[in-house]
Amino acid sequence: MAAISGLLRECLTGSYEESVGILSKILGPENASETGMFTNGYWLMPVAHFVETYGLDHPHISLGFIEEITKRHTGEYAVRPYLTSHKEMTVARCLEWTQSRNSHVRRLASEGMRPRLPWAKKLQIFIDDPSPLVDVLDRLKDDESGYVRKSVANATNDILKDNYLVGMELLDRWSIDPTSNRKWAIKHALRNQVKRKDERALDLLASIRTP
Repeated sequence: MAAISGLLRECLTGSYEESVGILSKILGPENASETGMFTNGYWLMPVAHFVETYGLDHPHISLGFIEEITKRHTGEYAVRPYLTSHKEMTVARCLEWTQSRNSHVRRLASEGMRPRLPWAKKLQIFIDDPSPLVDVLDRLKDDESGYVRKSVANATNDILKDNYLVGMELLDRWSIDPTSNRKWAIKHALRNQVKRKDERALDLLASIRTP
């Protein structure tokens, strides 16, 4: 992936903006199904890596292109350097993405901000202060898409690993008159706590269990 991305950099000799314009023409149709990155659009991995590696000096162009890549593949890895280098701008874009009609874009908001996303470097900024991620998760907790809710639950699970009280307070708040979609997200977020027989987690789950 990195090798192909590097070759794209060598072959696309124009400006970064011109390179993005060329690459945008090969993205293909949007992914109509909710599938993982190794099924539909997986061949776009080097394109996402190109943006992740070479676009940091052009955040506005890059974030827009990451959104388009996500509709076909995923931008969850490509967006992470932007969260570190252009935090306010990128967090603001993630909040916008939570309102997208496209479930892949909504998922990008939560999955891209996960502090401990598998196969990616930790986002220490959201371990030190998870509040921006909490704002995103609050907007997606009742999402109609199971694909998005799974990401929300996994991101909440990440918060619990480093900021247990913050994570539990968030789930406590969600447990007040929860929708069925939110109940699923809460249960999935607490799966590790259930394995550890965490009493607070077990009590919370008991409180939302359907009689």
